Amino acid sequence: MNDDYEAAAQCISDADALILTAGAGMGVDSGLPDFRGDRGFWNAYPMYERLGLSFVDAANPRHFERDPLFGWGFYGHRTNLYRQTEPHAGFSLLLDWISDLGLASFVVTSNVDGQFQKAGFDDSAVLEVHGSIHHLQCLTPCCHDIWLNDADFNIDQTSMRADRSPACRQCGGVARPNILMFGDFSWLPARTAAQEDRFATFLQQHQGNRVVVIEMGAGSAIPTIRHMSENLGQYNGFDVIRINPREAQIDPGHYSFSVGALEGLEKIGRYL
Repeated sequence: MNDDYEAAAQCISDADALILTAGAGMGVDSGLPDFRGDRGFWNAYPMYERLGLSFVDAANPRHFERDPLFGWGFYGHRTNLYRQTEPHAGFSLLLDWISDLGLASFVVTSNVDGQFQKAGFDDSAVLEVHGSIHHLQCLTPCCHDIWLNDADFNIDQTSMRADRSPACRQCGGVARPNILMFGDFSWLPARTAAQEDRFATFLQQHQGNRVVVIEMGAGSAIPTIRHMSENLGQYNGFDVIRINPREAQIDPGHYSFSVGALEGLEKIGRYL
């Protein structure tokens, strides 16, 4: 196994660019929940078990339509959590590798927590495929505006209701997070679409180069990131390093490590 970590480190050393792909498991080492299954969600949010709501139920735009303060109970709590959470040391390791090895880089994540930007990654080189909790939009929507979420939230932990609902700055109606939720037909994708365009340009610029994709904490329940990593791994000159404690399997020719994100990065880092 140590030989595999050394080989992965050599692969990174020989690379021209890094693509960092990350799912919910990336935040576990920072103390964030990954909502793995209903039980995982209820362990993190026992109040929703009492209310009989799963993660899919809670992460649904209908709450903002029917009861905005209840909708913001979940997303306001998460906003507070992500603002308070410090990114784990693995983020700094990745930044050090990018700097020390002179690598071009891009982040692709299904996480809405903004932890990569908080850790110091360039916001212009991050693709948030499901949007960001740190940005708002009109619920209706009355316009195409997307703006920063600077609202403060106090949450009643018993009822999971917020004390306030941010307002749309155009029509004064309810504002919601600019996040793609379950059963969502009003999400405004413009911000994410612009990120996708920048990522497409990045890929074009690195055609024919040696590129390493480091995937961290991306499970198969919502396989967006896994599929992207595997698709990138089919490009000529691209290698994938998958770090996942439960679902590390990947096609031959790539690297897989059955550990958490931080442990995997630290073990690779010993050979860099």
